[in-house]
Amino acid sequence: MVENNKMSAFEVTYEKIRDMIFNGELSNGQKITETKLAEQLGVSRTPIREAIKRLEQEKLIAENRVANPTDRDYQNIFEMRILIEKYAIVKAVQFFTDSDVEEMERLVEIGYSGTKEETMEANKAFHERIVAATKNDVMIDYFNQMQSIIYLFRKTVLHYKRPGLIDEHKAIVDAIKDRDASRAERLIEEHLQADLDFALYYLRK
Repeated sequence: MVENNKMSAFEVTYEKIRDMIFNGELSNGQKITETKLAEQLGVSRTPIREAIKRLEQEKLIAENRVANPTDRDYQNIFEMRILIEKYAIVKAVQFFTDSDVEEMERLVEIGYSGTKEETMEANKAFHERIVAATKNDVMIDYFNQMQSIIYLFRKTVLHYKRPGLIDEHKAIVDAIKDRDASRAERLIEEHLQADLDFALYYLRK
């Protein structure tokens, strides 16, 4: 029971610190102090320390400071993401059931008609389902560790309404339905590269 409470405190603390980074309350390059955060959040230093370790794994904190990724850092992350999702999309073409395809189509529809928050969640789920098609736990875990940095990109891409984003999702789903692996691979690479180029343009401004 004590362990469950500890884990609960860790999860809550982790989410609070992560959200502080996402919303800019903790700015890029800002020094992270365990004692100050513990006082601010009203918790002991133990969940703070555990949360920082997880955020370090997610590349949001580095050397006791909020990460301040360079263009090269983002490009490296997206190069790895492209490799993973190109492999994953081939598996999706091979193994997605009709039900899987219908779920992807539902996520596309949310992208067209949902609120900004719903669209962001649908976008996240869209790519997670593709990666899940690998059934490779190591690959999935690695992808999940990149999600926080990817979130920062996704927020920028959706905030500035990248043209054609949801149309690209639809084209990817159509390629999966047609069981056309080479087309799906090409489309997912073009889609992710467009996300990177678009987000970098606004992040540099």
